[in-house]
Amino acid sequence: MTEPVPGIELRLQLRRTNFALDVALSLPAQGVAVVFGPSGSGKSTLLRAIAGLEPHTRGLLRVGAETWQDAHVRLPPHRRRVGVVFQHAALLPHLSVHDNLRYGWRRAGAPTGVMQEWIDKLALGPLLARPPATLSGGEQQRVALGRALVCQPRWLLLDEPLSALDAERRGEILPYLEAIRRETRIPLLYVTHAVEEAARLADHLVLLEAGRVRIAGPALEVLNRGDLPLALRDDAATVIEASVLGHDGHGLLRLGTPAGTLHAHGPAHPAGTRVRLRVQARDVSVALSAHTDTSVLNIVPAVLQSLSPLSNGQLQLQLLAGGLPLLARVSHQSALRLQLREGLAVWVQIKSVALLV
Repeated sequence: MTEPVPGIELRLQLRRTNFALDVALSLPAQGVAVVFGPSGSGKSTLLRAIAGLEPHTRGLLRVGAETWQDAHVRLPPHRRRVGVVFQHAALLPHLSVHDNLRYGWRRAGAPTGVMQEWIDKLALGPLLARPPATLSGGEQQRVALGRALVCQPRWLLLDEPLSALDAERRGEILPYLEAIRRETRIPLLYVTHAVEEAARLADHLVLLEAGRVRIAGPALEVLNRGDLPLALRDDAATVIEASVLGHDGHGLLRLGTPAGTLHAHGPAHPAGTRVRLRVQARDVSVALSAHTDTSVLNIVPAVLQSLSPLSNGQLQLQLLAGGLPLLARVSHQSALRLQLREGLAVWVQIKSVALLV
């Protein structure tokens, strides 16, 4: 029987004049752990403490079988074998892309083929001779990612690496991050305040509030909790894992979910491919019967689990469709007209399904 790979254990405390970080976490040995929360919640401070960049941090940090910090041990940053990518790429401006990569590779003493491997995987070949000042923001972040990876890090720490980029550039970088998650055993800690990034990348999600962990667990479980602040946002949504069943040749995928077959626009994927979908509450409506004279393709039966008032005067509905949680929002008038109540069988109409992966 194969022994489980030891995960990451941390209990870290850091006190400042107007802020205190007090975090206890157990994280998986692989995959992407996303730290999510509002500005000022301590996300970046936690990442810096893990990297050894906050000298007044106390507590325990154990990565696999290695102890990086406890009452007797405190490894300096250069011995922690972390790769760090910040919001701004921080490339050395007087060096070419190639020499920026080589700088990180030489400092780590990594094997010869590692640098070329990441040049190929991150498609950096055409950029090697260029200075950082001539690169787009997305290209700079790709080089920063490569520089962190050629060091063969034990842990890759990403501090809001996409927040300074526009939507198009973010879309260019995300597939590379997904490939790292899929093709390597390097655990990633990814700090963000963007729900879309968390929904697309996270295997494990940590919700941080005022320097403490509000909740941590498997990403879909946390993202789909109806009792957390995420469910009250204007862009509240459910994240669903689905399996590709087929493609109609006109940009429409057929997807198997616990609620039944759903349709979403997106590029063709081989049958059986696992993908994630995001269904926003604003795109879900309910009816007492299944309508066939409608342009909405995604109509599934569900049971109304609860109704709760929102600050904007609407009601939020929590629904269960074949074991799949969904959110919807309706006016008080609609709820009265339909006589909505807990336990009522309804039909859910999903106007739009966003394909994340």
